[in-house]
Formats: sequence, structure tokens, C-alpha cells
Amino acid sequence: MASVGSYLKKHSEALVKDVGIEAACELTGKSKATLGRYYSHNEEHADRFMPIDAVAALEEASSYPHVTSALAELKGISLSYNESRRNQSNREGGVNKEMIALSQRFAMLMAEYNQSIEDGVITVNEAKRMLKETAALQHVLIEMKLHLEEETT
Repeated sequence: MASVGSYLKKHSEALVKDVGIEAACELTGKSKATLGRYYSHNEEHADRFMPIDAVAALEEASSYPHVTSALAELKGISLSYNESRRNQSNREGGVNKEMIALSQRFAMLMAEYNQSIEDGVITVNEAKRMLKETAALQHVLIEMKLHLEEETT
């Protein structure tokens, strides 16, 4: 656990530095000293970690989800990072708009697959194009899921 803790502290520090210490204090409502304790490697702070709500607030303002990425890596999960911000996307049209986008993306993936499999071999470039379409489809599904969760709460 010590190495895991050290790894998380390293990424917590990167997150705070990405946002800036002053902004991090304002976003989390924590003092500089408290934030420093969350990523301190001193023995007396070994069991102190940043609360998840503070991580979420900081990652919303950061250029990269440092802690989320670290947690995923520790679990052997790979994340697909999309720089467009969810809260900045156009949310008008609701689920209907997302269903249309989902249908369009799926059609594009199937078209790529159809074109790629014509000769019976999927080349590296064809696989990359299909992977790109799959990631775009996944993004639409995540947006739809988040929208539906918003409507049920």
C-alpha cells in the first residue's frame, strides 16, 4: 500500500500544481497547508489523501485528470481522454439528439468496417480508423448515459 499511496500523492501534487495552489484552495475550500498534507510524503501524513469531492473539483479545472488517470492505471484500466469538456458541450435536444448522434456514429463505424473487410483483411490503418469511430461512439454513449442519469435524479 505504501507504493500505491506514494503514487497517488504524486498525482495529487501534479493535480494541485496543474490548477495552481491559490485556485486549488479556492475550488476546494482547503488551505495551502491542508492541500500540502494530501501530497506530502512525510511519515506523519502517510495516511492522508485528498477527498474525492476535492479531486473532482480540481480535475474539472485542470488540464488533465491526474488522479483519475492514476487510479485507473493502478487498476489496470486504460482511459480514453477527450479534451472537450462535458459541461461545455451543447446539451440542448436531450436524449433525442443523442440517439440521432448514436445512430450516425454507429452507421459510420459500420461503413468503416464494411470498407475495411471488403478484401478480407483489416489493415493497420483501417483498424485505426475503426478504433477512432469506436471511441467516438463510446463518447456519444457516455454523454447519453450522463444525460439520462441527470433526468432520473
